[in-house]
Order: sequence, then C-alpha cells, then structure tokens
Amino acid sequence: MLFNRFYRLTLATGLLSTIMVANSLAEQPRKAAAPLLSELTLAQTQTLLRTQQVSMAQLSDYYLQRIQKFDENGAQLNSVATLSNQLDQQVNVLEQKLKSGQPLGSLFGAIVLLKDNIDATGMPNTAGSWLMRNHVPTEDAYLVKQLKAHDAIILGKTNLSEWANFRSNMSSSGWSSLHGQTLNPHDPTRTPCGSSSGSGVAVAADFTLLAVGTETDGSVTCPAAVNGIVGIKPTLGLVSRSGIIPVAHSQDTAGTMARTVTDATIMLEAMMGVDPKDASTFEPIALATHLKKDGLKGKRIGIVRNLMGYHPQLDEVFDAQLATLREAGAIIVENTNIENKGSWNDDEFIVLLTEFKADLNHYLSQSNAPIRSLQEAIEKNIMDKERTMPIFAQETFLRAEQSPSLSDKIYTDALASAKRKAGKEGIDATLAKYNVDLLIAPTTAPAWKIDHIDGDHFLGSAIGAAAVAGYPHITVPMGDVSGMPVNISFFGAAKSEGILIEAAYGFEQITKARITPRLH
Repeated sequence: MLFNRFYRLTLATGLLSTIMVANSLAEQPRKAAAPLLSELTLAQTQTLLRTQQVSMAQLSDYYLQRIQKFDENGAQLNSVATLSNQLDQQVNVLEQKLKSGQPLGSLFGAIVLLKDNIDATGMPNTAGSWLMRNHVPTEDAYLVKQLKAHDAIILGKTNLSEWANFRSNMSSSGWSSLHGQTLNPHDPTRTPCGSSSGSGVAVAADFTLLAVGTETDGSVTCPAAVNGIVGIKPTLGLVSRSGIIPVAHSQDTAGTMARTVTDATIMLEAMMGVDPKDASTFEPIALATHLKKDGLKGKRIGIVRNLMGYHPQLDEVFDAQLATLREAGAIIVENTNIENKGSWNDDEFIVLLTEFKADLNHYLSQSNAPIRSLQEAIEKNIMDKERTMPIFAQETFLRAEQSPSLSDKIYTDALASAKRKAGKEGIDATLAKYNVDLLIAPTTAPAWKIDHIDGDHFLGSAIGAAAVAGYPHITVPMGDVSGMPVNISFFGAAKSEGILIEAAYGFEQITKARITPRLH
C-alpha cells in the first residue's frame, strides 16, 4: 500500500511546518537548474556553492522537487517517509556561513536522508511501525550530531523494512505498516531489498546526495547492491549506535550509502567518534587518505567462490571484471573459500533473538516512545492487526519474546561461537591461509520481484560473514544483469576499512559501472 505524501507527512509528524513544506512544494515550487544539479557528487556540490553558481535553497529545492515528482507521483517509489521541519532553518544557517566566510565542515552542502530508525529532533523515529508513529525523540542520535557538526543538511527520513526486517520471516523488504512499500527505481515491480531500502532507493533515484542506513546482517549492503549504489558497512564500533532503534548490539552498525566511494567514505569519516553512550566505539581512523586511484596495485585479493553459484548471469558479470582487477595491478588468488561458510547461522539467530528483546526493551524504556516493551508491541500489533499485520505476522517477535536473558549460557555460548566462526575461524583464517589482503565476491543477486504472498526470494550473498564477525564490507556497482544493477563486495579483517577503500575506489574509478535508473 502506498500513502499519499500529504497524508504520510501529516501522520508522521503532526507538525504544521511540515505540512507547509509539502504544500508550498506542490503549489509554488521554486525553479532549480535540474540539468546542472542532477546526480551531483559532494565535491561538485561544494564547488557550486562556493562559486555561488547555486544557492543552498536552490539545492534543497532540487531534491524536494525530485521527491515530489518521482517518490509521491510518477513512479511512486515511496522511499522518503518524512521531511524535516527544520530544513529551512538548516539551509539559512549554512547560507549565512557561506556568505560570512566562516570555516565549513567536510559535509557542507550535503543533503542527507536518515533511515527511519535513527533519532533526529523534529521528526518521528518509528522503525516503520504504525505503533511508533507519534514517537518524536528529544535528542539527536550521536551520528546525527556528528553529521550536523560537519555542516550536513538533514532533509528527512527514509522508509525501511518494518523493525529492520525483524518482525517476521515472511516479510517483504521495504514494506512497513506506517509508510507502505518502497519500490526499486530500476524496476518498480522489484524489491529495494532491506532493511535500509528507502535509503538505497533515495540515493539511486537522486532524491538526496547521501543517506544513512543501518545493518545487522545485510541491511546496508543488500539495498546498496540491488539499487546500484555504494554502501559501506564499517567495523562494529567505528560509528556509535546510541539513538538508533536496535536489533542486536553484537552486529548493529550504521553505514553510509552514496553514488560514489568518495562520498560514502567522507560521510563515514564525519560520522565516527567516541561516544560515552556506546562503550564499543573507538578512536576514529583515517579513511579519506585511502582514496587512491592506484589502490588496487599490489593488492592480493582472494575470490570466495563458495559465496557464488546461485545466479549464473551474476557470476558472469563478476568474472568479466577480474581482468579489470588484474590490469590495475591486483594479484588475484582463486578459490579462497571460507571453508566454514554458514556454520554460524544457528548461533547467530539465537544471538539476534536474545539481543533484540533486551536491546529493544532498553531503547523503549529510555525513550519517550508510545510503547515501552517488545511484549507491549506484540499485544498492540494484535489489537491493530488489520493495520499493522495485513500481509505478514510477527512470529519473529514472538520467538524473541521467549528468548533467554543476556546472562543465560545458551546466549553467551552462541555469541562466542558465532563471533569465532565468522571472525577468527572464518574471515581471519581465510585471509591468513591464502596470504591475501581482502576478499571479494558478488554482493547478491539482481533484485527479485516484490511478493506480498510468499515474502522475499533471497538466493544468496557475500554478506553474512562480515556482518556476524562485525568486520567491514564495501559494496560497489560492477555492472548489470538484464538492466538490473549488480555489485561487487570487498570485505576483510576488523578495522581494515583503509585497505577496502583503496581497492573499492580503484575498481570504481576504472569501471564507472553504476547505472542510472530511468524514472517516469
């Protein structure tokens, strides 16, 4: 179900100023030079602003008009859930800084959308749930504070798979009871993947320059891949998780989504920081210095063949790009398989169920949310089932509510086992055995058809090991299968973002393989 934009924005915020933004956009849109502003990079944006070829107001209006034309109307992609009622204020502040010559942050002029599970003042944080529609946080998440400190402009929030795809095993990626179904801009009958579906679509469709997603297991990298953009899932702890509606603290992290490796890297660098509210955070590491055109030269790169084979045409595109890697100076090592692939799956599910209950209960109890616990969410979903569960149920919620405590041996053993198998015995062992710097494989299959009867049709991916281990993973466009984008994954050891960025950037600069959706 798709919602009328006016209805969605009014319902989501209840704020008159947001209604005025939507109305003024529809009735009196200001003119923007669309050809000039189409698919900008961060560097291009900042040059246009510094040289006064475009104002910040014109820039923001460009994205607002794109959203109106193709997200609400036209293709009706339904990726943007809420517009910030603080947009005009942010624009005015930045324009004054530009005029006065004040120092500017690394993200000045960057229009950013946030996944709708990240706290941001003036906008609801809902996880896509109808039950959370009136939850407006009183404080920004740490990463949002960081973005604003670097002069990014927060445009609004994006739709997601409800509760980050952790309510039912029959869910449809990109669907939420509050915002409806998000569609893939390359083919609206196909999935945007989840759960950062709206973020991936919005970047691909040029509704924003940058977007923030979150990942527990594939929720940044899958939507980045099937929408044909860059996604970076960092090492666990590089970005704070405070102020984010959780799934599981052992795997949760925010990540960056952009049309280029450069822009995704610069935003990630801005989001880093040691947060007293998140004990897992560590000192920032240099990232932008690794944006080297010859980043592939001398890299020993292992091909993980046992993460392939589920889609022949996908493998053909991947294999065709190996010559590119070799020509750029990379040393390709074949069949560097992760021998214990998937051995962590059962342990991971125990961990996710247990941590979801504990972490969600903590978040809800510490916030001003209208529900206070997972059990209350279950009960209210039943009460409002026609509204909240019209196409799939909440069996994952029910299993999580019955999970053990964080002190239970079943959980602690599963956590230790999952981390060991995916990390030390998985990625780390593979890197050491074949003496390689990083691993590559196709990210995932082309987008499947949206199916509200049988749910998602997931064929396979290179996502799981890095997600469970808490290691970095970068996905970059590598081509297409029958017009649908497909990506290549670069992943490796903990805190190896620098190595991965060098390889991913080098590959991107040679191939320029991203395809632009043709919206109608």
